[in-house]
This record gives sequence, C-alpha cells and structure tokens, in this order.
Amino acid sequence: MADQTLNHRVTAPETLAPAAHPDVAWRSPTPDDIEAIHAALVSADEVDHPTWAFARGDVEDWFELPQTTPDDLLVGETPEGRIVAVGAAIKQEDTTLEVRVSLQGAVVPDMRRRGLGTIVGRWQYDRALQLLAAETDATVDGVIEQYVHENDPGAAVIAGDLGMTVGRWFVVMERDLTEPVFEVEGDVEPGVDLVPLSADRVDDVRLARNDAFRDHWGSVPYSEEYWNAFTGSEHFRLDLSTIAIIDGEVAAFCLVTVNEDNWERRGLPYAYIEYIGVVRAHRGKGLAPRVIRRTLRAMAAAGLKATQLDVDTDSPTGANTLYESLGFAERDREQVFTRHF
Repeated sequence: MADQTLNHRVTAPETLAPAAHPDVAWRSPTPDDIEAIHAALVSADEVDHPTWAFARGDVEDWFELPQTTPDDLLVGETPEGRIVAVGAAIKQEDTTLEVRVSLQGAVVPDMRRRGLGTIVGRWQYDRALQLLAAETDATVDGVIEQYVHENDPGAAVIAGDLGMTVGRWFVVMERDLTEPVFEVEGDVEPGVDLVPLSADRVDDVRLARNDAFRDHWGSVPYSEEYWNAFTGSEHFRLDLSTIAIIDGEVAAFCLVTVNEDNWERRGLPYAYIEYIGVVRAHRGKGLAPRVIRRTLRAMAAAGLKATQLDVDTDSPTGANTLYESLGFAERDREQVFTRHF
C-alpha cells in the first residue's frame, strides 16, 4: 500500500499511437477479427511453445471482459488484409489488492525480425501505463506483467528493453496417465468426501479458491461473472474435477479443462489442471494429494493419456515436491517479466 494514488506514481503518455511500419497498418480490432487474431496467435504458438496454443475463447474474452475496451487491443494488418501482429493490455477485473495489467500478443513467425514485435511491445506497455495512471483512487501497487516462454528469446529482449525484469519462473509439469495412480492409505477417511465437482458447488469452489490463493503470487479474488465464464466454457470438465467436502463445506479442489484443439500438437489426448488448492482452515491434512489422485484416476478412466499443470517455482506451498511425488515431471518453463509501481 502506497501513500500516493497510482495516477501520481505512474507517468503515462497522453496519446497512444504505434510507430508506422511499411509492412502493416495498425488499428483496433473488432469482434469480426476474432478468427484472424486467433489464427495469428496459433501460428506464433507453433514456434514459441509447440505443445499448446492460445485458446479461441481467450481471444473472445478480450472483447467481452467488462474492464476491457477496444483501446486496449491492437492488430497489425498487411495490405492483403492478413493480421500478422497482435497486442493486448488486459487489466485484471479485481483491483482491491493491486492493479495488474497483463501484456499479451505475438507476431506471426514469417513477419518477425522486422521490428513489429518492438512496436507492439512499446504500444502494449504504454497502454498499460495509461490504464494504471487512470486509477485515481488506488493506493495499492500497480503491476505490469508479461509471460514469456523460454523458447521465445526475442520477446524476452523486448520486455527487458521496456524496463521489466524477471519476477517469477513457472514450470509446466506433465504426468503420464498410462502409469498407475496408486491408492494411498488415508485417501479414504471418515468425514472427508472426495467427489466430482457438481454444478451446484461451482460458486462454493470459487470462494474456496479465493481463500486458498490469498497468499499466492499475483493472485486476486475472482468475481462470480469471471468464474461463471471460466466454469461455463466448453473446455471445463466438472466430471474430471474433484472437490473434498468436510462438514458440508468445500475444503480442497482440483479443477480440470480439456482442449481437444491441442491434442494434435501434443500428439496424444491430454487434460490441463487449472487450479489445485486447499482452504487455509484445512491445510496440513493431506487434502491436496488426495484430490489430485482422485482427479488423475478420473482422467485415466476417461481415456486421457497425460495431464499438465503450471507451478510457481517460488510457491510457498512446496508444490513442486508434491507434484513430483505424484509422478509429474518438468516439461517446459516460462518466465514472468514484471514492473511494479
């Protein structure tokens, strides 16, 4: 918490216009561009992180989030009408703990090394400054962040040139679901029910997630609107997700999505574990490995061959060690560049 409001701590440009480039025309996109934007991002993903791609639904969210406007989005279009560069500065919805703006986007591989990424990066960063400076009542910290895969050194250079530094590393870990998930003594315990997530418990899990993640880096509480969009997406799987119930309350959870669009890239059918957590009142009871094991068995029974999750290498929960004990192994790494105000 700072004494001054963010608008007094952040110097932002009054006007915002990307630098001219001979190969593209810059403009704000519309919902009619969603398919073309997604195609550009997928093209970049094939080089930067070949096993997964930016979901189309996440592009749709850019146009639907209540805190986002067309001024937060940018595309570079060739004379032939092809979108080859994409930039977005997305402010998180909840600003009670901090005001965080995420920089997202990419340049298609065949148009790289022409300065487009530098232009997009500068525009994103300046737009993020404007969003932070608009917070005239906020005395919390302001943060600009950008996730950069370890296979994308160009993006890392651009982020560094903008004054951001590496604040965190995240590791993608994978578990082979063709390997058995052994029963462990204590998984079945009187008073602890491990069950699939049901629709009537979705908001209970939101509240549990907000409690469990209060001490996690960069985490903010999720609103009902955001949570309903997440759990209502075509990729979210109630049947594969697990909750632990104690005295009628959600004590722990393991939430799963399945995006079949990524299966061909990975070469097999797999799932992604979005969130694992234990509410603070029930920590120390061994609930996390129990909900994970139940989820692993459910995914294997559904015919999935692998599952992945991301873990903060500086997690206060010691999650890396837990996941390794459950058969997960490191597959990829991603760094988070940040600047704080």
